[in-house]
Amino acid sequence: MSFANRLSRAPIPFVTERGDDALAAVPHLAPELAELIRGVGGSSPYLAGLIAKEGHWLSHALERAPEDVIAELIAETGTLEAATLNSGLRQVKRRAALIVGLADLGGVWALSTVTQAWTDFADACVAAALAIHVAAQARRGKIPGMSEEDALRDGAGMVALAMGKMGAGELNYSSDIDLICLFDETRFDGPSEEMEARAAFIKATRAMAATLNDATAQGYVFRTDLRLRPDASVTPVCISMAAAERYYEAEGRTWERSAYIKARAAAGDVAAGQRFLETMTPFVWRKHLDFAAVAETMDMRQRIRDHKGLHGHALEGRNVKLGPGGIREIEFFAQTRQLVAGGRDPSLRAPRTVKALQALARADWITREVAGTLADHYTALREVEHRLQMVDDAQTHSLPKSDEGFDRLARLSGEGDTARYRDALAARLAAVDEITGDLYESKTRNGAAPTLGDAAQDIVARWPGYPALRSERGQGIFERLKPDLLARFARADRPEEALANFDGFLRGLPAGVQLFSLFEANPSLVDLLADICATAPGLATYLSRNSRVLDAVLDGQFFAAWPGVAALSADLAAALEPLDYEAQLDTARRWQKEWHFRVGVHMLRGLIGADDAAQHYSDVAEAVIAGLWPCVCSEIARRHGPAPGRGGVILAMGSLGTTSMTAGSDLDLIVIFDAGDVEMTQGPRPLDPRGWFAKATKAMITALSAPTGEGKLYDVDMRLRPSGGQGPVATALSAFDRYQREEAWTWEHMALTRARVVAGEQSLARDVEDVRCGVIAARAGDLDGVLRDAAEMRARLAKAGRAGSTWEVRDGPGGLQDIALCAQALALATGSSARRVDAQLAAARDAGHLAADAAADLIAAQALFAALQQGGRLLTEKPLSPEACGAGGMGFLLRLLEMTEPDVLVTQLDTFRAKAAVRVDDIIGSAALQQGGEGDA
Repeated sequence: MSFANRLSRAPIPFVTERGDDALAAVPHLAPELAELIRGVGGSSPYLAGLIAKEGHWLSHALERAPEDVIAELIAETGTLEAATLNSGLRQVKRRAALIVGLADLGGVWALSTVTQAWTDFADACVAAALAIHVAAQARRGKIPGMSEEDALRDGAGMVALAMGKMGAGELNYSSDIDLICLFDETRFDGPSEEMEARAAFIKATRAMAATLNDATAQGYVFRTDLRLRPDASVTPVCISMAAAERYYEAEGRTWERSAYIKARAAAGDVAAGQRFLETMTPFVWRKHLDFAAVAETMDMRQRIRDHKGLHGHALEGRNVKLGPGGIREIEFFAQTRQLVAGGRDPSLRAPRTVKALQALARADWITREVAGTLADHYTALREVEHRLQMVDDAQTHSLPKSDEGFDRLARLSGEGDTARYRDALAARLAAVDEITGDLYESKTRNGAAPTLGDAAQDIVARWPGYPALRSERGQGIFERLKPDLLARFARADRPEEALANFDGFLRGLPAGVQLFSLFEANPSLVDLLADICATAPGLATYLSRNSRVLDAVLDGQFFAAWPGVAALSADLAAALEPLDYEAQLDTARRWQKEWHFRVGVHMLRGLIGADDAAQHYSDVAEAVIAGLWPCVCSEIARRHGPAPGRGGVILAMGSLGTTSMTAGSDLDLIVIFDAGDVEMTQGPRPLDPRGWFAKATKAMITALSAPTGEGKLYDVDMRLRPSGGQGPVATALSAFDRYQREEAWTWEHMALTRARVVAGEQSLARDVEDVRCGVIAARAGDLDGVLRDAAEMRARLAKAGRAGSTWEVRDGPGGLQDIALCAQALALATGSSARRVDAQLAAARDAGHLAADAAADLIAAQALFAALQQGGRLLTEKPLSPEACGAGGMGFLLRLLEMTEPDVLVTQLDTFRAKAAVRVDDIIGSAALQQGGEGDA
């Protein structure tokens, strides 16, 4: 479609005579085009001058689609030679400025198209200048091993990185261009060649910048700024990529990280530039939420405003880029959130501001309403910025200081009513200032600190010596937080207890700046911390060791419904897939700790009950095992060849098998494999199947239990495998089947009632389940024999174990272990494949092996004790007692167990234990008596 057919608006001539003069330079135009040219020429002296110089060319260009015109101009830059470079680029620039400016002012292109077209043109100009000046150095033999053809093809290893708005495709109409020039040192042989090439690239960079930047009688191309390079005050204008990497690794600052959000390889050796930017990913995008970046951004913004005096709200002279409510506010609003969360969520790494706002809304970092409103204001303010620059081609962002200036700006924008234009602009700036202002104001409710008692003062006096408060910056942030923290603890039911728990949390922190910045930016996290310290000292201790789990609270999904084990497994698998083995181990640990913490917080806040928590903890463990097992097998396969046959599966026993894990549960696992007919693996170092799976099993134990920089996952116990601790660590399916049917003890069959495959090949998993069910079915009907063996096992446990108590509900007669032992024995004698205690007891009741009232008593006791243990493991790592969990913890337990008073809970625990002990005695104790009678006889 032609230019004229797409016009949707036009400027109004501010000086009618100048508009008429501009139209005279471009005769024979259609009426709608004539209106556009008259309005542009009458309001923009700069564009009027370009029209006068390029009127003949413009009359033909306006007959075509502007996309075709700008593409032709871009192509023309690539045809220029050294002799015509300076004049040719300036002529092409005049024409590009005309076609882009008219497409903008006429509404032919949206803002995003305008800025992208201008950016594409800038790329082409930089590419042309870089190629010709690097070629000149190569032609003189100044770049070792590189020819003139190399220079023209890919800059002979030199690349220009576009930064800022040019990098994002958002270039201003009269903006300068920010470039960082680097070269790929790997293309040169040794230090001497690298230094020789470096000198040549420095000369080429200076010549390129002069070609683009210098104002001649024909104008200039682009003002060029090279000061964003590493340590610009002491480094030359072009350095090696390796030197740049070393700088950013050692000294890179937050504003440089922010700049690289928009970085792009624009000209020269683009492939090498892209590789360099990939190496910069860990520098720019931190894996943890980085709220310290927000604090630094606030400081930088304040320094800019103080330096330039940009605090006023009057429109006259107001800077629409840097002033209150300006363009930079919106950009900072998006970029700070990108820096905070982009390391965890690559979808947030959009370089364009509007796209970044949309991505943040999709990820629930901001609302869709805020994203849409800011995007609308951003577009409008950028158009105002363009109009300001179009008047005289000035690199300005400041509104006029006179009424005449505002009249001209309004007319260039197509508005005949200056007062209405001013009101609309003021409203936009005020709206942006209101929306973005919260980002820059402390969100902590500072106020005066409460009066502290002697014990509290003693605790607070210790804090300056803790590792988290050793840095001056950490101390400064914490001092802003401290009054509010102390006030929160003072409001707790047990202030001294809450403060003491916080003291334990603070003492365990290895560092503080990041976490304190996180708290300062997110008061909701301070609320959560205060809640944890007032209620769950065990969770507070966990948090001090794994403070990064707080990142997960802010990802928008922390309080969403539980996703289930399938979704968890898919999420972890996707996170692990692109990583090397060591990174997989660290990533799995970070992932598990975040989800583990989520379960604890949900239980603490009453969002889930004890049964849900047991399922959720088990889902997380299952997802971790299912995620790491393929990684471990791939690592073993790398050295010894792929897993033979159908590979191996992991059989979970105990609490994971029954999906009844707590915050402190370990893992009972068995590895079972089926090598088929394979005798030796095919790899660099072949192994027999037993050796292969022995290595894989040991590697899996290490993957789960060995501490890395991110801690460990779980303690692992494999003593439930065939032949116990003396047998092989991995068992062939045929051997497992034979052992269970011919050699296993009754207690091993009882353990099998709780077993469940949680990772590995599906057909093998089904076969293992068939073996499990077959072994259990084979014991059906042997009630007396199973109960006699269970009685013997119960006696041994009683002799070796602890007696149990009101709070230690796992041990002793009538405790969890006693009830589970009874349930497993009954399930085995019944031939039930049920795994959970309540289901096993119900199956025995339905089969007639257990009276209904006995089943009810045991099921009720097991539910109460399991809930208490679930809550207790969250509260403390110590043996559970009223003293260990504190008053806040006791209140949590009462809510979790739906009790009214501690005395009521104690009575219930003792009553349920006594009933359960009697019931177990009736079932298993009678078998023991029968066994003893037979022995006496």
